[in-house]
Amino acid sequence: MTTNEIRPPLPPFDLASALEKVRLAEDGWNSRNPEKVSLAYTPDSRWRNRAEFATGRPEIVQFLSRKWAKELDYRLIKELWAYEGNRIAVRYAYEWRDDSGNWYRSYGNENWEFDPQGLMQRRFACINDLPIKESDRKFHWPLGRRPDDHPGLTELGL
Repeated sequence: MTTNEIRPPLPPFDLASALEKVRLAEDGWNSRNPEKVSLAYTPDSRWRNRAEFATGRPEIVQFLSRKWAKELDYRLIKELWAYEGNRIAVRYAYEWRDDSGNWYRSYGNENWEFDPQGLMQRRFACINDLPIKESDRKFHWPLGRRPDDHPGLTELGL
């Protein structure tokens, strides 16, 4: 499927554009707005997230809506791992609590592939959840975009 939508930065990626793409993705996910986030993906984007598969924006919106209804107080940090051509690999961690007040830090890796317009056409994610105490949380900023001066994963020792 082709689209007239353009989502800079565009592939092929260099270090600066790959870093920008990763931060834009982090910012989008920290918005916790499924409709907004889905616009970063092609209309027929294919996902594997844990053991769940999604194809297309409507399924992505459904997936993200379920996710953020369960994962409360969600805060995410992504870090560039590698890039080449139209592909980017990231590692990430996010903290969240369930509706019983139990806290978790979820660690993961994602592989991304982009179309020429800069929309993600494939996303493959592997994620593990670690129960943590509230006192062990490291992501302390108001809900939404991570402040520029907040440490990243490497600086936090994650």
